[in-house]
Amino acid sequence: MNTQKRPSHTATAQKASIHYEVHLHEAHAHLINVVLTIERPHALQRLELPVWIPGSYLVREFAKDLIHIKASQKKRTQTIEQLNKNTWQVACKPETELVIHYQVFAHDASVRTAWLDLDRGFFNGSSVFLKVLGDPNTSSTPHTPLNVRIHAPDFNPAWRLATSLPLIKEVRHGFGLYQAKDYEELIDSPVEMGEFWQGQFLCQGVRHRVVVSGASSTFDGERLLKDVQRICQYQIEFWHPQSKPVIDEYLFILWAVGEGYGGLEHKNSTALIANRQDLPRLGQSTMAEGYIQLLGLFSHEYFHTWNIKRLKPKEFLNLNLNQENYTELLWFFEGFTSYYDDLVLVRCGLIEIADYLKLLTKTLNQVLQTPGRLRHSAAQASFEAWTKYYRPQPNTANTTVSYYTKGALIALCLDLSLRHVPASSDHTLAQDLLSPPSKTHRKKSVLSSATPSNSMTPSDASAMTVNLDNVMRGLWKKCHDTGMSEEDLLSVLKELTARDWTQEIQSWVHGTQDLPVVALLEQHGVQARLEPAQWAQRLGLRIQESNNSIVIKQVLAGGLAEHAGFCPQDEWLAIELPAKRSRAAQSWRLHKLEEWPQYVGDEKSVIALISRDKKLLKLKLSLKGMNEVKTYRLMPQSLPELNAWLH
Repeated sequence: MNTQKRPSHTATAQKASIHYEVHLHEAHAHLINVVLTIERPHALQRLELPVWIPGSYLVREFAKDLIHIKASQKKRTQTIEQLNKNTWQVACKPETELVIHYQVFAHDASVRTAWLDLDRGFFNGSSVFLKVLGDPNTSSTPHTPLNVRIHAPDFNPAWRLATSLPLIKEVRHGFGLYQAKDYEELIDSPVEMGEFWQGQFLCQGVRHRVVVSGASSTFDGERLLKDVQRICQYQIEFWHPQSKPVIDEYLFILWAVGEGYGGLEHKNSTALIANRQDLPRLGQSTMAEGYIQLLGLFSHEYFHTWNIKRLKPKEFLNLNLNQENYTELLWFFEGFTSYYDDLVLVRCGLIEIADYLKLLTKTLNQVLQTPGRLRHSAAQASFEAWTKYYRPQPNTANTTVSYYTKGALIALCLDLSLRHVPASSDHTLAQDLLSPPSKTHRKKSVLSSATPSNSMTPSDASAMTVNLDNVMRGLWKKCHDTGMSEEDLLSVLKELTARDWTQEIQSWVHGTQDLPVVALLEQHGVQARLEPAQWAQRLGLRIQESNNSIVIKQVLAGGLAEHAGFCPQDEWLAIELPAKRSRAAQSWRLHKLEEWPQYVGDEKSVIALISRDKKLLKLKLSLKGMNEVKTYRLMPQSLPELNAWLH
């Protein structure tokens, strides 16, 4: 491991006719200045900017941040016409160099677009680089190398740059000339700039770099490197137990902030954002919950290197970045990735079984506390991600379910169900995927049930059971070049087990009934204990508590609060208790919902005093059945069965 040394290799440049230059001298105004040069433009040269970024399924309209666009040829201004919200056209002299100047306002504190101030710079190419389109008569797009020169800022000579783009010529600290083989690679390679911490490690000969911006002086970078290395080592061997890794180099970009969480996958890198307090600290030996969550984020986005960036839905083979692209398979690509992200942590020894079950408990309860799961299937939720998941509103929990969390539970159900089914002895794929790995990888292989020999007979295969790992590798082998469909999943399942899984997939993926999670967990050494839910859940509410105020965020369908007439954005001020023989009527101010028990006791109903649009209203809140609302707590019961599954 090395926390200081920078990559020194450079790529071999190809001749490019499209050139971008990025200037940062207006960082104080959060403006990225871009100069685009097209050596041989068409008579009507069209340019466009994507409206969404792959991996984040929402039309974000990046063109809204593009300003002051102008065009010239031989220093003579050319007319530039905007054809629609994200497309421009220049009438120019063909084959004469065309220069486009424009600015991008960069002040989005996320992993999706761009950020620039005097402390840090970051951008995804999809929100910064105009795409040069081909001949408008043919609607073709040129697939040629693209040069990108990123100039070092003059306001801070200590700034460095990190990206997965191939470096052609370095000028200073990573700033210099880069080249993308095409526009797809250009916008799939985020750029980080600033005085960041950096380190690197090797896994299976693949160099991985980690850069962290915004960390405090107590940040333990060496620990993060070691832990992330274990994650990467496991996942490479998961996908390639008998072959060379599909990646040549990888970059993790992490921005540590006061409050935030998220990630966005790219083919050879990922951009992450997380709470600064969740970073590992020097001298800290415990595995804090926040740090576990952070490692799960690293694991999730790295798993996407295979599961959606290379193995992807058929519908995503040729993405149209000008409009929504629909698929019903996000429950697989996001959900199954969400299943493996935490599972990898326990498999490579970073967390204990009890820690993993706590994470799984959270996922299970999140799904069960979402009424929309009974109305909207995982397939529907995937298809409507553009309008439901990525556009949440107060009623979202009642109308849909997260394809992340329900997809993770579908993966769990499939994994645990497969472990009761013997492997097929009649199919080449089953024997191939259940064969032991090569000697180089055997000790660390996820196929722990494999026999010591490097060959396998049909009788050996039939004595073994299948698990989800085998299915994932089977899909990789079958579909990573051609795109995957639900039929491909069913085909691999049948080939591995010699039985049809249509009924399960139809019920779990396309149905809205609850999944058999608890029953399957109990068959694999997990005790599922029912406990009283938190007060908000018992009342059917999702709330926000701050500054001694309780604000209603969501009212869950069928809950006590809905029947009482609560609405989103209500502020719950107080409760009134009816008079009894032993006492007069009482009113109590509520600052936090956890104060509820000391006032309510065994009352059957109360009056809730709420503020709605500055009006004070009284709502009769029946408490009948409130204590019947339960939540699960998953606990280890049989370690041999748990180890057979988790290790």
